[in-house]
Amino acid sequence: MAKNIKKYMNLHNKTRNDICNDLSISYTTFADWVNAKTYPRIDKIELLANYFNIEKSDLVEDKENSLKEVPELVVINKAMKKMTPDQKKKMMNILKASFEEEFNDS
Repeated sequence: MAKNIKKYMNLHNKTRNDICNDLSISYTTFADWVNAKTYPRIDKIELLANYFNIEKSDLVEDKENSLKEVPELVVINKAMKKMTPDQKKKMMNILKASFEEEFNDS
């Protein structure tokens, strides 16, 4: 979990102080989570997940080889959550046109 917290801190350009101030978490408590000394309660995991706009599983699971390791995909996923179905369809049409060979191989 500590590794995942650090990863999302880096992705979102957040410092420990930023997160502690934004979420009203004590610095020493947060430092213990980041240093893997203690493990946050589920309500704090949910608070962090909401803060980073990710799933709780993104924080607690080891997803070393996940597509979410690619920062661009994190941004795309975040944008897609805000899109209407019509906007998603248009985006997929653009991707299919741009990467026709890759889509035809599957």
